[in-house]
Amino acid sequence: MKNRRVFLMSVTSALVALAVLAVPVIAAELLGTITKVDVENKKLTVVGEDDKDVEVTVTDDTDFVTKKGSAKIDLEKLSKGVAKAQEKGRKGINVKVTHEGGKASKIETQAKKKAEPAPQN
Repeated sequence: MKNRRVFLMSVTSALVALAVLAVPVIAAELLGTITKVDVENKKLTVVGEDDKDVEVTVTDDTDFVTKKGSAKIDLEKLSKGVAKAQEKGRKGINVKVTHEGGKASKIETQAKKKAEPAPQN
C-alpha cells in the first residue's frame, strides 16, 4: 500500500510540475512594429518581422512596459506616440507583444540598437 501511495504522489507531483512549466509557453510572443491603433475597438495592428500584419486586441488589463516602468495601456497616448514616430519617418513603435488567442496581456517597447559610431583615426 505504501509503495502505491508513494508512486501516485510522485506521478501527481510530476504532472503539477509539468503544468507549471507548460503554462507560460502557451502565450505567444510577437516582435514587430505597431503601425495602427484603433482606439474605439481596442485593437492594434502590428507588422511582424515577416512583414505580415497581425491584429491584436487589447483589454483593460493589458500592461504596457517602457523603460520608465509598467502601467495599464492608454490607447489614446499610444496612438499619439505611433503618429509621432511615423512623422519622424519610422514605421511606428517597435514592441514585443505577449498574447494568447489574439488578446494581448503585455506589450513591451523595444529600443532599436543604435549603430556604432565610425572609428575615428
